[in-house]
Amino acid sequence: MNETARRQGEPSETPSLDLDIVMPVYNEQATLEHSVVELREFLSAAMPESWRITIADNASTDATAAIADRLAAELDGVRAVHLPQKGRGRALKAVWSDSPARVLAYLDEDLSTDLRALRPLVAPLLSGHSDLAIGTRLARSSRIIRGGKREFISRSYNLMLRTMMDAKFSDAQCGFKAIRSDVARELLPYVEDTGWFFDTELLVLAERSGLRIHEVPVDWIDDPDSSVDIVATATADIKGMWRLSRDLAKGRLPVDELYARLGRQPLSAEAGHRQGLLMQLLSFGLIGGLSTVAYAVLYLVLAHAMPAQAANFVALLVTAIANTAANRRFTFGVRGRSHAATHHAQGLVVFGIAWLITSGSLLGLHAWYPRATAGVEVVTLTAANVVATLLRFVLLRWWVFRRGSSQGVPPRPAVKPLTVPIQIAAREKANQR
Repeated sequence: MNETARRQGEPSETPSLDLDIVMPVYNEQATLEHSVVELREFLSAAMPESWRITIADNASTDATAAIADRLAAELDGVRAVHLPQKGRGRALKAVWSDSPARVLAYLDEDLSTDLRALRPLVAPLLSGHSDLAIGTRLARSSRIIRGGKREFISRSYNLMLRTMMDAKFSDAQCGFKAIRSDVARELLPYVEDTGWFFDTELLVLAERSGLRIHEVPVDWIDDPDSSVDIVATATADIKGMWRLSRDLAKGRLPVDELYARLGRQPLSAEAGHRQGLLMQLLSFGLIGGLSTVAYAVLYLVLAHAMPAQAANFVALLVTAIANTAANRRFTFGVRGRSHAATHHAQGLVVFGIAWLITSGSLLGLHAWYPRATAGVEVVTLTAANVVATLLRFVLLRWWVFRRGSSQGVPPRPAVKPLTVPIQIAAREKANQR
């Protein structure tokens, strides 16, 4: 726990604890007491495991801190933690890192998510079946009530995650999540964000590390009085995606080591190295730019010794082979010799399509301007090569190096069963209630 954080309502010795439910709050004096009482009543009736509620006050400037302390003093199983700085991610990281519970959860203070989804959320973690669990508002069976603006923003954000970062989970922002404490201890030191992007960063890191993320469809009602600044949050999220993509691409996050230590599946050729679309585009663009320059220089050299079409073919063939090899290694993260010949054969098919595009442009140029100089030919072919490069990216990503293809991922051996003991038993909560 942060040394400057204050705790209220906590016994000197914490008994064995199954579930720690954190409620991050900032200036919630109007609704905090009602939400805590409602949550506590639900847990008393529906959760046989031992539990506690932790109110994590994020430097509130109203009476929230005082109310939290009073609730912790009056209600068994409730404690208050006060942090000197704002930030939901900062609060969760501090409380989760210090908690003795087997499973760590959090939910929004306004209780927008129906609490009946809590047990399905934490049960797979208590049993050891899953590593993280999230509530999703985007499943077909979810029932939600919220305005069109928030619906559009939420779906757009999650679409960006799936497209740009290759994420497979459906809803990164729902304030209803849980994680096993042993997994949290491994991942939290690498989660940098202290605000709203904390959830996304944790989930992406967990997914890249081969952990199992359990999703629970939830019933959710939007809080019309929410104080969240949508524009500021969206801007911070986009910056977070850029930073996380960059860190993953540069190897600043040890996903290989985490996968080897925690992952539930063997590390495939793609698992730890595949980048999201954003970094793939940047890498492909850089390689494509270098290839285009190399092509132009090679064409100018060859054009003095052979006909234009032959010079174009040779220059494009040489740069296409080098381009495929570079993209195989750096853009799409495929390493080793497995299926290398197949990839290069498919790359030559892609080259053939690119060659038809550039050759067609050259034929068109000569038909329109028979006396075109080598310089004009280079300009025309370079423009055509840009078009061919874009098409090459599409074909390489979704055909040659497509995720999960038999050519890009070796067969997976059987997964060994987990050794996490399954102990879900009804317990008396004398120390909790």
